[in-house]
Amino acid sequence: MHCISKPTPEGVLAGVILTVGLLSGSVGTRGADLAEGERLLQHGDYAGCIRQAQAAIRASEWDETWPLLLAKAQLAVGQYAEAQTTVTNALRRFDNNVPLLLVAYDVLTANGQTNRARDVLDSLSELAGTRARYVRDAPGLVALGKAALLLGADPKLVLENFLDQAKRVDANNRDAWLASGDLALDKSDYQLAAQTFTEALKKFPRDPDVEFGLARAYAPSNAAQMGKALEAVLEANPNHVPALLLLADHLVDAEQYADAGQMLDRALRVNPWSPEVWAYRAVLAELRNDTNAEANARGAALKFWGANPRVDQLIGRKLSQKYRFAEGAAHQRQALRLGPDYLPAKLQLAQDLLRLGNEAAGWQLAEEVHERDGYDVTAFNLVTLRQTMAKFQTLTNADFVLRMSPGEAGLYGDRALALLERAKKTLSAKYGLRLERPTVVEIFPDQKDFAVRTFGMPLNPGFLGVCFGHVVTANSPAADPGHPANWEAVLWHEFCHVITLNLTRNRMPRWLSEGISVYEERQADPTWGQAMNRRYRQMVLGGELTPVGRLSAAFLTPKSNLDVQFAYFESSLVVEYLVRTFGFESLKGILVDLGQGIEINDAIARHTAPMTKVEKDFAAFARDRANDLAPGLDWKKPADLLVQGDDAERATSGKQGAAPPISRGLGLPAVPGQGASESAADSTNYWVLTWQATALIRAEKWAEAKAPLERLIELYPGQTGGDCAYVMLARVCRELKEPDPERAALAKLAALDDTAADAYLRLMELDEAARDWAGVVENAERFLAVNPLLPQPYHYLAQASEELGHPDAAIRAYERLLLLDPSDLAEVHFRLARQLRQQGDGLGAKRHALEALEEAPRFRAAQRLLLAIEQTWPPPSAPATR
Repeated sequence: MHCISKPTPEGVLAGVILTVGLLSGSVGTRGADLAEGERLLQHGDYAGCIRQAQAAIRASEWDETWPLLLAKAQLAVGQYAEAQTTVTNALRRFDNNVPLLLVAYDVLTANGQTNRARDVLDSLSELAGTRARYVRDAPGLVALGKAALLLGADPKLVLENFLDQAKRVDANNRDAWLASGDLALDKSDYQLAAQTFTEALKKFPRDPDVEFGLARAYAPSNAAQMGKALEAVLEANPNHVPALLLLADHLVDAEQYADAGQMLDRALRVNPWSPEVWAYRAVLAELRNDTNAEANARGAALKFWGANPRVDQLIGRKLSQKYRFAEGAAHQRQALRLGPDYLPAKLQLAQDLLRLGNEAAGWQLAEEVHERDGYDVTAFNLVTLRQTMAKFQTLTNADFVLRMSPGEAGLYGDRALALLERAKKTLSAKYGLRLERPTVVEIFPDQKDFAVRTFGMPLNPGFLGVCFGHVVTANSPAADPGHPANWEAVLWHEFCHVITLNLTRNRMPRWLSEGISVYEERQADPTWGQAMNRRYRQMVLGGELTPVGRLSAAFLTPKSNLDVQFAYFESSLVVEYLVRTFGFESLKGILVDLGQGIEINDAIARHTAPMTKVEKDFAAFARDRANDLAPGLDWKKPADLLVQGDDAERATSGKQGAAPPISRGLGLPAVPGQGASESAADSTNYWVLTWQATALIRAEKWAEAKAPLERLIELYPGQTGGDCAYVMLARVCRELKEPDPERAALAKLAALDDTAADAYLRLMELDEAARDWAGVVENAERFLAVNPLLPQPYHYLAQASEELGHPDAAIRAYERLLLLDPSDLAEVHFRLARQLRQQGDGLGAKRHALEALEEAPRFRAAQRLLLAIEQTWPPPSAPATR
């Protein structure tokens, strides 16, 4: 072999990028037997490929592709020593063959021969930089592109000058497409990877390796598409170990550990010494707190390459995905001891430390990774986020460090701190936990920044907040998650995670963690959390409950956002069932056991009943709860609606759309399942009543619409949402100019729904007209819990506080109103000045009176107020000021 000093990345490119072409090894004639050997390899008949390759080599066929195929097949089945013999022998004959040298690098690395692997890299560098034989064929371009990446070349230039050029030379070169997609995956550019592999599939349909690349691209964001691609992989190659590992990874995420173990068994039957398979076995062992099994599995993973940093990086990454960040960080440190330059471990450690609250060290590591690899998307995102967060304002007390944008901090930062303090006082006492360190809470006005801080990538999985243990991240109301949310309920929910994660040392299934948090929302405020509703009732009685033992998986692969919300609701209902049936102390006992390393099924059995009985009894409990929802209503959908499908659903949901064919002649609209003459008072069918009310509203028959709506409310008083009967009745009353009934309908809705911002705003208007100042304050506070970034609630709150004689509250409201640049700026300054003067703050009063006059110089009331202030300020006892 030719050994020289390893050049710098810039030197690599200078030697590799040639003007007239690129070096490649000789490409032998590929006959039918060779094509069959490649087919066997791609489709997982590794034994058949090995037999055919060995026979061809024994026949002394002068073609370097046979040892290539043989070594790859031997690697696939864990014959690492045999693969080393294969490439060593082949290189005696084909010492300048770049593709063979690349496989030799992989083989030597797999055997722990890292010094010899570095010699191979040096040989690749010399071949790229000193030979004068230029070839522009696609296989050579791909091979040298891969070599350049191993030598530290700029990934963008490698893509442009090798891989893209290879595709231009031969658009049907499979390896060029695979290498391009893999490069995007290595840099966490999943969107580009998905585009690349999707395009490749058009050229290589049903190719298992292309399908696998697509599965990896979808894995972080679209589990359904990932699963579809993996099915295609395993249909074409049932022995595709990387695909089996990705499925196992998914099952671990879903907490289906037994199924994951079976998938790993299947992979081990193909390759009994795969380091990745044994690393996953170590993960499973550590998750069940079996230290001996974990050590044995880790030892097996390191059998051939004892200093393999990928093993601990993988173990640590999966533990961190289970929120066991301290254990995950320990494995990343171990990986870096084995491979100090292994950037994936350094980047994962950076994220672990950030989630553990060790920001200084975490940011520093992210910067180091970005400096070494400017194309890693996750590192770039984190470095960019750090610059954004440097502008955040920090609010602190003894228990919390709250970071948020300066504008939002001025508006509701103190309110957020007060809410968090109340949550800590309530939940710490309830669960008997004393937190030893402050909790960090970061609120992001940009959803993408929240996603980067939380997940490393600007994805949008619909989360409102996330808790890592002592660190909480949350979207602010400005992030616009696509649906209204009560940010106070979100913070309460997330702080409950702080309690339960610390109590269990981050060792709890997701369903239990989320279930307790939603349950505690309802305990804190009946309008928070989730309650049984029409859709949940239908899902429970329709057999869509997930067994408790598999409930965490319901969060992972939902069919729709409704399925995600139902998973949260069902989890909270399980917690309610456990508390009602076995007592709250049993729930605390389960959490304590989890913290001591006892598995969830055993912990539940110790304090309640075996899981099989819990699942059976809970299902009955949930069905009873569903049947108790508005029992006086007939919930059966009439056949007419079943036939009309989407039009009927639009009509009964109150959503805008084409009106269904329900108007007949000049009389009342016909109602499915009943004669047109039947009155609303005679029906108890939810669908019929809603249909009739909707039809009458569309026909603007306001008075007639009241009867079915009032009947709906009578039979189902707990309904909420933008399409509920309360909303429709309020609209009817408004059209009829009946403010008191409108106000009554909205007040009932407001007492049930924690996100009904439109109702709160309208109630403020109606309460102001009725001079119900306490009602104005109540609904302004409700509105601020949904959106504290708009001026209207502060305006109403300030006015009501003045009327109620609460100057401090009025001052706070006016001060926040000024932060939002109100249209009546002079008036706000004037009113604030007047309140400050009443409180004895003459200096502040004078400043705001002057600012009112600056905005409106002829503002007579402000002029008179300023004169009055100057006549009485400073008071005789106060020293003169300039």
